[in-house]
Amino acid sequence: MTQMIFVNLPVTDVAKSTAFYEAIGCTKDERFSNEMASAMQLSDTIVFMILAKDFFQTFTPKAIADSSATTEVLICISRDSRDAVDAIVEKAAAAGGKADIREKQDMGFMYGRSFEDPDGHIFEPMFMDMEAAMSAFPDGPAHEPA
Repeated sequence: MTQMIFVNLPVTDVAKSTAFYEAIGCTKDERFSNEMASAMQLSDTIVFMILAKDFFQTFTPKAIADSSATTEVLICISRDSRDAVDAIVEKAAAAGGKADIREKQDMGFMYGRSFEDPDGHIFEPMFMDMEAAMSAFPDGPAHEPA
């Protein structure tokens, strides 16, 4: 069985968030969507479950993070090229998100940018040239604390 990832995101306005995710290339799966939730398919294996905050709260005993003020997760999504990274960030900004919340990353073999959705969830689209990365780090990258 192919494993899938369902990223559940609390939002203030399901309709607005649905439009945003459609604008960045997701497809709404009507079978799992209603006024409280939208299943937004990014790929065959990745789905963003856009959930109204009240509905999201029924799945957890913990308080919901205010994603406009705190970072609860960074969602890194791979793209097929540098141009595809730039394109999704531009689409996000045009659809009401915030582009480049930090500096672009360009390591030669890896290129990344960032954006926030309307609720402040952070996405990091990136492209990596695996052949160039393996040449740059034949023994694997050295890990240094941030």
